[in-house]
Amino acid sequence: MAKSLSKEDALKHATILSAYLLIVWGFYRLIFKLPEEIEELFVRPIVWLVPILYLLGKERLGLGSIGITLKNLFPSLYFALGLGAIFVMEALVLNYLKYGGLNFAANVGDKLLFAALGISFATAVSEEIAFRGYIFSRVWSSTGNEWLANFSTNAVWVLIHIPWLLFVQRLTPGPLVINLLVTGAFGVGSAFIFARTRNILSSILLHVLWAWPIILFR
Repeated sequence: MAKSLSKEDALKHATILSAYLLIVWGFYRLIFKLPEEIEELFVRPIVWLVPILYLLGKERLGLGSIGITLKNLFPSLYFALGLGAIFVMEALVLNYLKYGGLNFAANVGDKLLFAALGISFATAVSEEIAFRGYIFSRVWSSTGNEWLANFSTNAVWVLIHIPWLLFVQRLTPGPLVINLLVTGAFGVGSAFIFARTRNILSSILLHVLWAWPIILFR
């Protein structure tokens, strides 16, 4: 939870970043479609992380205030692996229901395994620093209520995925709702373990464990 920052400023900055990401990233998804490697390795870090560095400068707070720290490394690993195992099982179940059996090669034909892992990790770094490290920690600091901060932050987290699901994945209403529910469940879990560890590594690892099986097995 962010310290040395007034409750009003913490909530204001979290709101500004949330609105910025919803508008800018939403329009980006609507207008542009670059190769995934370029988007996740270059475009997303610029759009998502540069504003956070600016806000941290205004707040005069260090990287530790967004969970970039060496503290609680082992608890971060334990929490991520424990909860991540549940999300891996979830991906396997979805794969089984979709193909009538486990089809591990369903989505591997056009990308190497390690390339998929690298892209997942790059995405996780940007998204978790922004949502759990910055927005969630500031809302929590402002309200003093972990679960209020969790669910309110998660609402923005779900909303920001809608343009990708609509304009890139072009999902119909049924799959769209399922994907949003799964995304929301992950968001709650990610904020939960971040609140326990105060280390963004826990959320990043959980994100990879959640996203990679879905990429490979969907």
